[in-house]
Parts: sequence; structure tokens; C-alpha cells
Amino acid sequence: MTKQNHSHKIHEFENQEWLDSIDYIIENEDADRVDELIELLENRARAKGIRLKSPVNTPYVNTIPVSDEVDYPGNRELERKIKSIIRWNAMAMVVQANKKQDGIGGHISTYASSATLYEVGFNHFFRGADSGTSADMVYFQGHSSPGIYARSFLEGRFSKKLLENFRRELNPKGGLSSYPHPRLMPDYWRFPTVSMGLGPIMAIYQARFNKYLQDKGLLEESDQKVWAFIGDGEMDEPESLGAITLASREDLDNLIFVVNCNLQRLDGPVRGNSSIIQELEAAFYGAGWNVIKVILGENWDPLLEKDKSGLLIKRLGELVDGRRQKFSISDGDVIRKEFFGKYKELLKLVEDLSDDELVKLRRGGHDPLKVYNAYKKASESTNGPTVILTQTVKGYGLGEAGEGRNITHQQKKLNEEELIHFRDRFNIPISDEDLAEAPFYKPAEDSDEIQYLKKQREKLNGFLPVRNEETVDFEMPDSEVFEEFLKGSGKREVATTMAAVQLLSKLLKDKNIGKLIVPIVPDESRTFGMDALFRQVGIYAHKGQLYEPVDRDSLLYYKEAKDGAILEEGITEAGSMSSFIAAGTAYSAHQINCIPFYIFYSMFGFQRVGDLIWAAADARTKGFLLGGTAGRTTLAGEGLQHQDGQSHLLALSVPTVQAYDPAFAYELAVIVKNGIKRMYVDGEDIFYYITIMNEKYKMPAKPPRKGIEEGIINGMYPFRSSRKNEHNLHLLGSGSILNEALKAADILKKDYDIFSEVWSVTSYKQLYDNAIETERQNRLNDSKIKSYIEEAVGKEEGIFVAASDYVKALPLSVSKWFPGTFEALGTDGFGLSEHRDELREHFEVNAKHIVWCTLLALHKQKKIDQKTLKEAKEKLQITGEKKSPLRP
Repeated sequence: MTKQNHSHKIHEFENQEWLDSIDYIIENEDADRVDELIELLENRARAKGIRLKSPVNTPYVNTIPVSDEVDYPGNRELERKIKSIIRWNAMAMVVQANKKQDGIGGHISTYASSATLYEVGFNHFFRGADSGTSADMVYFQGHSSPGIYARSFLEGRFSKKLLENFRRELNPKGGLSSYPHPRLMPDYWRFPTVSMGLGPIMAIYQARFNKYLQDKGLLEESDQKVWAFIGDGEMDEPESLGAITLASREDLDNLIFVVNCNLQRLDGPVRGNSSIIQELEAAFYGAGWNVIKVILGENWDPLLEKDKSGLLIKRLGELVDGRRQKFSISDGDVIRKEFFGKYKELLKLVEDLSDDELVKLRRGGHDPLKVYNAYKKASESTNGPTVILTQTVKGYGLGEAGEGRNITHQQKKLNEEELIHFRDRFNIPISDEDLAEAPFYKPAEDSDEIQYLKKQREKLNGFLPVRNEETVDFEMPDSEVFEEFLKGSGKREVATTMAAVQLLSKLLKDKNIGKLIVPIVPDESRTFGMDALFRQVGIYAHKGQLYEPVDRDSLLYYKEAKDGAILEEGITEAGSMSSFIAAGTAYSAHQINCIPFYIFYSMFGFQRVGDLIWAAADARTKGFLLGGTAGRTTLAGEGLQHQDGQSHLLALSVPTVQAYDPAFAYELAVIVKNGIKRMYVDGEDIFYYITIMNEKYKMPAKPPRKGIEEGIINGMYPFRSSRKNEHNLHLLGSGSILNEALKAADILKKDYDIFSEVWSVTSYKQLYDNAIETERQNRLNDSKIKSYIEEAVGKEEGIFVAASDYVKALPLSVSKWFPGTFEALGTDGFGLSEHRDELREHFEVNAKHIVWCTLLALHKQKKIDQKTLKEAKEKLQITGEKKSPLRP
């Protein structure tokens, strides 16, 4: 015997001694004792300088041992038939669509890999809409939508015609959207999930918001679950893992992640050189989640039972995912030779199995028994959130068309041979003559399959997915809430941010809606002057406040409470936006008219979480986004990455966003009051973006003239008029730059005897949306309807000089509808660290540049002479020598 073989034999003997010892402890003592001994060994090894490879990883086998499993409660044969039919119809839907119109798209392989995961849930766990407040919330993986549609077809919820019009929604007979889109299918989908990574983070904050509503007494306590189905490749998105510690920190035992680990993304293995399941286990375990791995199907159980040496578990853990994918499509002789053949003991372990039986050693995510037990354990957990990591094969059942291959994600069509394979594998009763058309198949209504499927959903209280479209009764806040802001601030200087916080405070106290207001902030409460709200309503914390705050003697101390109203999310705009979506869709999810006010640095809104803002629009969210410290020049000193000059331009792209840039407190009050009415009384599924500034100035009272409120809402109104406006000159100002327009009007009058009308433009988006829709109506109907701009300024040509704290493209978006000359001043370029006055001079949006732009326009129309223009240039100190804002 060689020295090496002798050493190997000694190691085998030692290994068995250790295994026998732990077996003895397991059989004679409790689990805590096992945990204690293992911890002692780990600590001793670390104390001796040994670096353990992966202290948070368990072996690459199922978490739940066979001894802890319960029998499957359903009819597995019937469920297999139902699942096979759904698989076929999901595939047929995509194949048919792409036969009719090449390039229409769709995905087959995601649902093929996750069919068992969904069907076990549908048949035994997901409680339907008839469960009331305890109905489960399911975030379906976006690319699996064909399978969900195919199930609804069997349930009788969808017609064959709808399936035939998959991804053809403009068809007069109706169609189905590509992915889960509540806006496109408002009585069906609840959560927009196909933008990768957004489903996981939205699910976390939804589960937390459900607890928030319960702790505030707005929602009855229940064992409602939030299920999120996620792809393993999707977990690379920062939003997917970025908020998982919140779930454990808040003890969200109502949250279950199901990660479909088919090990394959579009371009190749998710982790070719390592293991995504082990990586995710470490991440979630370290974050405090319960982790359940479902890796192996039940036909592996006899092999694991026979393996006394532990070599099979060792071999399973040795593989990297790229190698696992190879074995998923390998023949039995290859599996025998290359997997089991590494150790002769493992070859002996499978000597009684044929090559065909080796091929059929399936992954746990395709085994209903294993999946059921994982779901059961997760559903019964009362110890924080649970993640289930299930191993599957992408394109399962597609055979050569896709199983485990890189191309499977893009699979849209199947040839006749592939269709035969699919049909035969899942026993679909379709003849060879009909097969080429990939027809849909649905058993008779009185068949065992349909009756079983419906009976299981009846037990679980109705169908899913479903979205509640019913409106909820709502009473407007007391009008006195808004009165103070209509009167102005007198001699006191106030920023619109201060006015917004004061308004929020009053709304929180209102007897009608106070309990429905949900303030949300990403660690900027003190910046926005919200400190007083800490004492007034408290910061929400499910566990309450377990410490004594350092500012306990302060009037505005930090106060956390179980029934607190403020969602203080920490430094996470993505998390805050997810809370905004959860609160802003509570009217549908819970029949509770929550009114979220999410206050944030405007620069970190549309620019940073634009994808979530788009998802909010898709989800039909309601509420108020308040972009604080807004504007490129209003926020002094902060510099390039903080000064926002583009958010209103970005807001133009979101159809349901109502974007406003108010200058005065009364404008803000009018906008918020109108927004509450439109969203919660009239039932419009829109949401608001309002920019508020930290620049203090005296707030005027609302002018007593008629039409002011209408003008504020529609986007512009004349703040100051002049009967002597012989040049038909109009100065347009927005936000705090309106004050510069007013100063410019004073200079023009005093120094040049030129009179003007000053307009407050509260919303370029309102003006733009109204103008393009008016133009469209006139084009299609050969009518001559006037846009709001045309109604407001009339037909007479004039000079319009628009200045704002945003890029010039914003006012230029509406310039074509103004009669005459339109000049735009804005803040194109990067921000700078400077004082407001210097910033406005640099970006050329201050009063003197408004005056100069106006005089230049008048000169071009020969309304002032060259001498006057030259003298004005010198007096205003206009020079072309200074550096352009576009090249600071």
C-alpha cells in the first residue's frame, strides 16, 4: 500500500468516527446540542487560525430531510396532467403568436422551468381574492406570464381568442399583455414585475407596509403572505438583494421569496465557475432569513440514504454550475462516468441503476413533494422572512429545443419534431395532423382535470391573479387645512419646503384623512424640516423603540413607535419608492385610501429611481412625490451631483405623472387639494410630482381674481398684469425663478419704461399634455379646439420670455403654441458649488438676463433702437467672455 493510499484510509476512518459521533448526538439529544457542538468546533478552528471556507453554507442537498417531510395532500396524477396541459398551452401561445407575426416575442423557457413551483402554490397555498384582507399577494416572475395566462384559460377566466391575441392588445376582440402590467390588464395583474429586480424590492416593502397598516389598526391582522417569484439571474440586480436586511430586521414572517435557480441566464450560466444557490444561501442566511434549499428530487433520496460515507454529498458540492448544466443535458453513460465515476464508491452506489434512470434523477424544483414541503415550512414560519432556493432546468420539457441551453431564453418557435417531443413527453391528446399549428388544448368542463383545478381554487377562496378595481368612499380633508396657505406669510420669509411640511402636519391632524397620510422620507427628515413630525406622529418601527435616543431632552427628539406614521427608510430612494408604491396602491390591495407623501432630494428621484417611478405608473399608484431642495440654482453650495435641473423634463415621459413647480405656498395648497380630490374622490389613478425649494422669501396671498385656481391646476396664470403692455410682452417664471421674473419686470418698467405681464407657470407638463392632445383632436376630427395656452394668452403675437431653474428643453417643449417670439432661459449644464446669486448669474436665469433677453427680442422687432440696446448691455454688464454653463 502506498503512503498516499494509507493516508486516505486513515482519513476515511477518522471521517466515519466524526459522522458516527454526530449521529449519536442527533439520536440521543436535541438540535440545540448539535448546534452547540458544531459552534464549539468552528470557534476552536478559528481560534487556531483556520479560515473556514463557507461557514454560512450548508451541504448542496435539500434543507428539509426526508424524515421531516409530510405526504403530498393532493392528487399528484391529476395535478401532473393539469400542469402538462398548462405547459402545452403556454408554449402554444408563444409559438402561435410568432407564427402569425414574426418578431412578436414571448418566452417559453421561464415558465417551463417554474411550472411545478407555481402549480403547487396554486393548488395548495395561494389564497385568492375571496379571502378578503388575508388574500395572498403574489409577485409573479414577469417572463412566466404565458403559464399564468394558460392556467386562467383552463379556469375559464380567459377565452381562446384572448390567448390567440397574446401580445396583440389592440385587437378589437381583446388581447393579453406581454408581462404583468396592471395598467394594461387592470382587473387581473396587481404587480408589475418584469423590470428585473423591482419585484423583489417591491415585495419586501409591500410585506412591511402590510405590517404597518396592521400596527396602525387600519388593517386586521391575518396570516396573509407575500410571495415573490424571482429568477436566479435576476438576483444580480442591486434592488434584488439591496433591501433583504429590512425584511429580517422587521421580522417579516409574512414574506416568502421563491428563487427559481435554473442556473441559466440569456448568455450562459448564472455562475459558471461557482454556485449561485450557495452564494444566495450565504447572502440570505447572513442577512437573517430562513433559507430552504430544494435541490434534489425524491428519486435521489434512496441514493443519499445508501451513501454512508458522505461522498455523494461531497460530489454534489464539488460541482460548479457550468458543470451542473452540462449534466442536465447529458446521456446516462456520461453522468455515470463523469459524475459518479470520480469516486469508485459512488459508481458502486448506482450500479443497479440504468443509464435512463440516471438521466431521470431530477432537480428538486420539478418535484411537487419537495416543493410542497418547502412551501409548507415557509408558510408556517413565525420567525422572520423565508427564501426558498429551488434548483430547476430552464426550458424543462423542451428537449433539444432548449433544456439548459444558452439559446433557450430566446426560444419563440418549435419545429414539428420539437412539437412531437413536447406533446409526447407531456401526453397532450393532439393528433399529428393538427400538431403543426400548435393548437390550444382544454379538457371538457366536466373532466376530472377541470373539476379538480377549480375545486382546489375554491378551497383557497378564488382565482389569482386578480386586482380589485372597486372605488372606496372618501371624505375630503377639512377646507381649513388649506386656508392658512392661501393668506400668505406676511412679513415672514418661508420656503415652499417649509410650507409643504406645515401642510403635511395639518393633513396628519385632519379628522377625515389624518390616519391615511403616509409620510415617507429617505433619511432627510431634518433636512426638510420635518423634525416636528417625529414628536407629532412618530417614526414607524414594528418593534417600537428599544433604546433611549441621544436627543431625548430635545423638543424634536427622534421617536420610533409601533403605531408611528412616518416611514423613515434610511438612505435608500429605491426602498422609499417601493414604500410609495405599496402605500399608493393600498386603495386596490386593501381597499384603504392611503395617501403617501414621499419627500426626497429632487435630483435623486426621476434620475435615480426612474424605473420604479415607471413601475408606479404601471401599478396605477396614487400619491404625492415631493422633490425637495429642487432646482439647479436654488440649492446653493451643493454642486454637480445634487443640483437638479432635469427632473421636470424626465417627468414629461411618464403619462400619469402630474408635475408641478409652484413658486408660492398658496399654489402648493391648491395643487395638493386638487390632487387629493382627483385621486381619491374622482378615482383617477394618477400621481403627483411637486418640486419644493429651500429658498426663503415672502409668500403672497392668493390673488382674489377669478380663475386663479384653474390657472394653477392647468399650468399657468397671470400673476401680475399691466394695462400699459403695449408690446404684448410676457415674462414666464416657475418656482423660485418667478421672483427673478418679477424683478426683471420691475427693472424693465423703472429703467426702460417697458411694461409686461408676469405669468406663474406652475406646470409645463400640464401645458404640454393639454396642447398635444388638443392638437391631436383637431388633426383627427378636423376641429378647431383651442389649447389651454391659446385660451390663456390669446391669438395676438407677442414676446414670451420663459425662465426656470430647469433645462431650456422644458419651456421649449410648449413654445410652438405661443403666438409670436418665444425665448427660453434655463440651467443647461452641470451644477456648481456656489451661492444662489452667483449660480443664477452663471446659468443666466437671473433678473438681468431676463431683462437682456427681453430687450434683445424687442430690438429684433425694431421696438427699441440700437443705442438703447447698447446702453442696456453695459448697464446690465452682459458679456460674452464668461465661460458657457455647458462647459463649466
